[in-house]
Amino acid sequence: MKSVEFTLAGAQLTALGSGALWWRAQDLLCVSDLHLGKSERILRRGGTALPPYDTRDTLIRLEQDLRLTNAKTVVCLGDSFDDLAVLDALPDSESDWINRLQAGRRWVWIEGNHDPGPVDLPGSHLAELPLPPLTFRHIAEPGQSGEISGHYHPKVLLQTRLRGISRPAFLFDSDRVIMPAYGTYTGGLRSSDEVLQSLLRPEARAIVTGQTPRMVALPRPKRG
Repeated sequence: MKSVEFTLAGAQLTALGSGALWWRAQDLLCVSDLHLGKSERILRRGGTALPPYDTRDTLIRLEQDLRLTNAKTVVCLGDSFDDLAVLDALPDSESDWINRLQAGRRWVWIEGNHDPGPVDLPGSHLAELPLPPLTFRHIAEPGQSGEISGHYHPKVLLQTRLRGISRPAFLFDSDRVIMPAYGTYTGGLRSSDEVLQSLLRPEARAIVTGQTPRMVALPRPKRG
């Protein structure tokens, strides 16, 4: 899979087309907002029944990225599970799959707003992970530098000759990276949304995910 390299606070980072972030110097793979078990949670709460393959699809892609990078550390940047009750509903085959992926690796579960408590799986459960010069947390905090966060599921609208195409994207500037959602059934927030625009510097860029990831100028909202 192709990738795009960039730097944050002096750290050389690689944005993978899958939506994962690779920090080669630390043998670290970061993924955000897996939302494992989302189809089960929606059905449990009386919502529309979705094909129950989202967890398997997400784990397949994660396993591929781990084979690609051979990461020694994995940071799951919050909202790894769609809620904490999902853990009780996970089939044994899927919880065993997660255990196999964790074997021999340092695995860090960052606390998210969907999964705010400790998870009954191996690994560390932290509110945030400082790993200078970077800090990993779920939700971006204004005024921080060297920050990698998720939560917002950013998407960028690309204009073609025929239509606009919305794609998940990394958003970054000299202070922070906001990660795209990695999970299969995750929506997204347009990069032009005020909350994202308020967190990013005017020179911010986007890296669009997919088979051929590429860096683009961050679309700005039109002013009346």
